[in-house]
Amino acid sequence: MNDALMERLTAFLYRENNRTLVGTPASQEEVAEAEQRLGISFHKDYVQFIRTFGGAYAGIAVHAFSNGSSIGRETVTDLTLDFREQCKELPCGVFLKSSYVISLDGSGNPIFLNPAGEVLIYYHDNGETEVLAGSFEAFIEDNFFEW
Repeated sequence: MNDALMERLTAFLYRENNRTLVGTPASQEEVAEAEQRLGISFHKDYVQFIRTFGGAYAGIAVHAFSNGSSIGRETVTDLTLDFREQCKELPCGVFLKSSYVISLDGSGNPIFLNPAGEVLIYYHDNGETEVLAGSFEAFIEDNFFEW
């Protein structure tokens, strides 16, 4: 991710009153273990984010392995495996075999990264998938606003 965005995120997340929005940075071992377990490779921008902030709030909750207490305890691995199971008989099951769930919208719809690095959402109600951003970096840029 670009340096300016990382600096903005760092300044915001490490303010004293925002400590519940930032988790513990992911280790290389956690990243490697999750990639192996999920059978995917995380995009480099997502890895940079979680290696710096853990699971953190960047305009939307981004799950990792150790999330900020305001984010919830579900890891990226938990979310991905849960949605793979829930969607195995649905069209989204095909997408999720090679993707990983990084967040949920306010209605419980999974937001995930595909192998091309695009950020997508799957809408349970109508079975549609929509591209939210062409990259993880663009997704954060689109959603992150400092208070």
